[in-house]
This record gives sequence, structure tokens and C-alpha cells, in this order.
Amino acid sequence: MRIALTGSDGFTGRHFQAVAEREGHEVLPFRADLTDAAATQAEAAAVQADALVHLAAISFVGHHDEHRFYDVNLFGTLNLLDALAKTGRPWRRILLASSANVYGNCEQSPIAESQPPAPVNHYAMSKVASELMARSRFPQLPVVITRPFNYTGPGQHEAFVIPKLVGHFKRRSPTVNLGNLDVQREYNDVRFVCEAYLRLLELGTPGSAYNICTGITHDFNAVIGLLQDLTGHRIEVRTDPALVRANEVHRLCGDPARLQQTIGATTAYQLQDTLAWMLAS
Repeated sequence: MRIALTGSDGFTGRHFQAVAEREGHEVLPFRADLTDAAATQAEAAAVQADALVHLAAISFVGHHDEHRFYDVNLFGTLNLLDALAKTGRPWRRILLASSANVYGNCEQSPIAESQPPAPVNHYAMSKVASELMARSRFPQLPVVITRPFNYTGPGQHEAFVIPKLVGHFKRRSPTVNLGNLDVQREYNDVRFVCEAYLRLLELGTPGSAYNICTGITHDFNAVIGLLQDLTGHRIEVRTDPALVRANEVHRLCGDPARLQQTIGATTAYQLQDTLAWMLAS
């Protein structure tokens, strides 16, 4: 399959390209600035691909410019889908990467795709808006929506907490400053996410949303304990009030039933293996 890929230079994009090429697919980076409608339309008309994976986004929840969430995540996606629709091409699938953050502070756990979105920050709001826009404005496109829960791997920016912790352990720092310490997250392996995306390009039902998750969560104490075991280094954890988010989602745990029913079993990556991979990279 020939797969066009937005966000090919990003963390997930680089890993997705590696996984896809290893599986025998050809990946065609889609490099137009998605906030430029004319440039996006020109590249969509020229690219010779069977499917498209849309990963380009402002993905750090704490990004300093709130307007950019909507400029890129919402209106950039609108420009892209509009351009793809105008090609008139029979796209096999168009995979739109949303986020599990759309569920907000959900009391239900694990969270299934039937749970109504309840975003609590601009990142999540921009993702909900892009989902709704894709479904209502482009019903003719075979869009599959993914809602990945937290994941990590080598090359992820230290603005995200797991690579930040890995970096501190690699440097053998004596202390690390963190924000909300009581949160629980899935910390899945980026390779699992990329493998799920690839299978959904083949098997996903257009118009459906899929949680990209395992249903396994960890708190910071568990992550730090694994890093201490892997490195033999002990670190003092300090709470920095400047890093505490008022609208923090406290627990994000997904129900993987729909994903598993659609694509079958995937490679089981253990968190300690992912952390070891990151430490060695």
C-alpha cells in the first residue's frame, strides 16, 4: 500500500514510517503546511497514494499558544480533508489521529468509544471539533478516527513526562520536578500504536472511532521504580506548583475491546521494555 503521511518528521510519524516500511508499505511524506489551503490542495492533487495517515498536530497539552491548537488541529485538518475530497480519488482509508484526551475527567473506567466527549483543555477541544467536522462535512471520505491513550518511545520530546523522566535517569540527575503526581495513565509503546494504525488502514470501519489502548495504567511511582531498577539510580521527586495543571485529567484508561475485535491481537510491549529501549537509544 502507498500511504501518504502528514507529520512524518514528528515523533509518531518517524516511528510509523519505520513500522510501515518494515511491513512492506511505501510511505509518502505529505509536507504541505496544512494551514495553507492552496498548498495543501496542490499536494493532495499530486500525491499518488492509496491511503493517508494524518498525524500532523500540536500535541503538547501545555503548548503556550492556545490559538495554534485550532489553527493546526482543527482548520489544518479541515484544509486537508477538503483537499482530499476534491481529488475525487477512491481513497482506501484516511486515518485521523485524535486523542483520548477528548474524554476529559471521565468517571467511567475503562472508557469505551461510546463515552461522550467532555474535553477540559484546548488541545482536547480542538480534537473533538476536528472529529465532529470530519464526520459531518466529509461523509463521502472513508475517515477512521483513532483516540490513542498515552504512549511513548525514543525521540519523544522531554516536554512529555516519560521522556523527561528517562532523560533525568540517563543523566543521573539527583532530583526531578513534576506536576500532578496522582495521575494514572496508560504508557503504551509507540510501536503498538503504529501497528494498530496500519491494521486500521486495512480493517477499520469508516466513520468509526477506535481507542488505541491496552487498558493497563501506571502511576508515576511505578514508572520511577522501573527506571530505578533499570539504571540502579535513585532520584528525588519534587512537586513543582508551576507544573501542576488545574484541569488535569486524573485517570485515563481505555477499553480496547473494539480495537481488538477489529484488528485482532497485537504485539504485547511491556513498559519496562519500552523504558529500556528509551534508555539505550
